Amino acid sequence: MISKRFAKSVLLGAVSVLAFGSVSHAADAVVPVVETSGFNWSGIYVGFGVGAGANVHELSSDFLPGFSLNGIGGEGVYGELTVGYDYMVSPRFLIGGLLDAHVGNIETTLDVAGLDASVRETYGFDAGLRVGYLFTPNTLGYVLGGYSWQKYKLDTNAGFDFDWDQSGYFVGAGVETAINSNWTIKSEYRYTRFGTQNILSEFDIPDGVLDTDTSRHTFQVAANYRFGAQNGGVASFEAPAYNWTGFYVGGAAGAGASVHQIEVPPLGGLEFNGLGGEGMFGELNVGYDHDFGSWVAGVMVDARYSGMTSELKLPGGSINLDTDYGFDVLGRVGMKVNESTLAYVLGGYSWQHFDLNASSPIGDILDWDSSGFSVGGGLETAMSSNVTVGLEYRYSQFSKKDFSSDIGAPDDSLTSTPSFHTVRIGAKYKFN
Repeated sequence: MISKRFAKSVLLGAVSVLAFGSVSHAADAVVPVVETSGFNWSGIYVGFGVGAGANVHELSSDFLPGFSLNGIGGEGVYGELTVGYDYMVSPRFLIGGLLDAHVGNIETTLDVAGLDASVRETYGFDAGLRVGYLFTPNTLGYVLGGYSWQKYKLDTNAGFDFDWDQSGYFVGAGVETAINSNWTIKSEYRYTRFGTQNILSEFDIPDGVLDTDTSRHTFQVAANYRFGAQNGGVASFEAPAYNWTGFYVGGAAGAGASVHQIEVPPLGGLEFNGLGGEGMFGELNVGYDHDFGSWVAGVMVDARYSGMTSELKLPGGSINLDTDYGFDVLGRVGMKVNESTLAYVLGGYSWQHFDLNASSPIGDILDWDSSGFSVGGGLETAMSSNVTVGLEYRYSQFSKKDFSSDIGAPDDSLTSTPSFHTVRIGAKYKFN
């Protein structure tokens, strides 16, 4: 049920941005435009990319009714190769198919009493369809979905290891923009959900003893080479002339995963990366950019409220570690990749509030806040002389929290260090 709501929310958020952009065109009675040569989006393409992300494993057992833990988290990076085909069904809409193969190291690690163990995503592939809308002749916004297959591997230093595979579905959204006559770059988010898996079947243990349901949040930056794209001819519509200088306000909807590295030195030197959580969030931002010609630099402040959580369900109740609200103060530097689209990187200060709570009658158990940093990047494109839309990824790392005094133990007996992988789809309104 959670996975269906999550997939629906991702698609609705992406479609909402497309609709918002369409309304912005209609709202501007007079929009400055620049001449632009056509880019042929129909045809075959090949590409490569790199990405980062996190997964969350939900554990459950038929022998413990009412028990589940969502979840066990891992994080890492990956590389990907892709081949696809797109077809323009109208001057602004396209449909297409794609096939991706990826290799990575998104993993969960455990080090305790001399035992080293890890569960790692090694390689896999996705096959799917996408539907896109041209914001400008050279910039495409799209949603996508399809089938996903993934190989996992358990490694230990205790003389045993094994692997297994899982299949499921993915949904997502992205922005792709032309940088010359044949090459495009894209930023893309995917949420992947795999089916229930008995990872202990290797040891002839029956289904239901320990089952896992795995979800994954990933973001990638990729470059595609499009065959015949230079033969696009004259564009059927024009791109807005956009000056990035000015103050703006905006909003975004996002999703992501958290990973908490737990350290308990008295317990055999235990280090566990990690305790995982996932969810969605909403965000408001205000900022200022200055246009230097080919480059843009700016600062921004945003505030968010998040539903990212780790959940332990027990008979009669649950315990949640919530990532509820926070803010960021960030700077960014971007390069104009064409007449109306900006590719940028960002970084700066982040603050986050956490809340550990249980269902009634216990309620709140503990809450705290933590400071840290965020880095990331994205693509942003002008829809009109005042409105932009974009897709952005951030990796956030927060300071270590010592819980020792809360449990009456010596300092550094129990600590947690959280990190986030988040992606947001947003729109901004710039004041002239």
